[in-house]
Amino acid sequence: MKAMLLNSVEDLSRNHSPLELTDIEKPKPAKGELLIRVSVCGVCHTELDEIEGRTPPESYPVVPGHQVVGIVDELGGGVDQFHVGDRLGVAWIYSACGKCYHCKEGEENLCEEFTATGRDKNGGYAEYITVPADFSFAIPDELNDDETAPLLCAGAIGYRSLSLTNISDGKRLGLTGFGASGHLVLRMAEYLYPNTDVYVFARNPNEREFALELGAVWAGDTEDTAPEPLHAIIDTTPAWKPDVEALRNLAPGGRLVINAIRKQDSDIDYLQKIDYSTHLWMEKEIKSVANVTRKDVQMMLKIAAEAGIRPDVQLFPLEKANEALMEIKEGNIKGGKVLKINE
Repeated sequence: MKAMLLNSVEDLSRNHSPLELTDIEKPKPAKGELLIRVSVCGVCHTELDEIEGRTPPESYPVVPGHQVVGIVDELGGGVDQFHVGDRLGVAWIYSACGKCYHCKEGEENLCEEFTATGRDKNGGYAEYITVPADFSFAIPDELNDDETAPLLCAGAIGYRSLSLTNISDGKRLGLTGFGASGHLVLRMAEYLYPNTDVYVFARNPNEREFALELGAVWAGDTEDTAPEPLHAIIDTTPAWKPDVEALRNLAPGGRLVINAIRKQDSDIDYLQKIDYSTHLWMEKEIKSVANVTRKDVQMMLKIAAEAGIRPDVQLFPLEKANEALMEIKEGNIKGGKVLKINE
């Protein structure tokens, strides 16, 4: 089968084609697994972190990709909840132990044995993928393949981030950074909290315009001050500057939710601007987001189907995966980028 392989850590500023199109052996499903014929796979900023070594794979080579939609092609032993021909999704969470305290509490994202699709196990930048059946997701009929792919990561992590804000209807919500996840969070907030105004901070004027088109009541640059103090802000950027500026824009008792696997060190000196009375006083909170749970993915798919939430997507053939990644690297983001692999 055809697959895009990552063979080593690469600096995308020097190597614009870190993935190699290769023919590799088609996998076989083990006990409890499914073989899925991949229809589409979303392209995520997390892939940049994997390629550039901020969250590197356990071993090489590896097939990236964790926003996978496809059709069940073969069942491993003991699988009875799905059938050949079913349309399923595969997300960032590939497996967890199922036995620890966190797993029993439905927080498998915090499990020490958590493994990630496309990093610890081969992912969806390929014609086929194997995955544990217990970590596969039925896709509602209302959603097509292309639109579903970004929901499995950008959407699911956005749902988790929104849940962790503890916001209620009518409270003011801020989003700093407005890429694939941000635009889905805005649409979710409109559905779940119809009386909540959403304010967007983004350095890219095109992203600010896009946010206003989607219903944000205000959009400004990262360093701007919102017209009103905000009760919660979700940060989806890889930088520190947006967090410092977000804390300044929080209302007393407000919460900043940081949705990022890693933060880059390029602007770490910006943290020196933090002043206790300005940024942290009055019981402001900071909460990080760690991956997603199966419940997050299931809820995102359910909400998207009910609310008519459909990501804006840009399609690429599998062999153009490097091009899609470079567009994300260069900040050319409007909605989600999706690889079209099998019809």
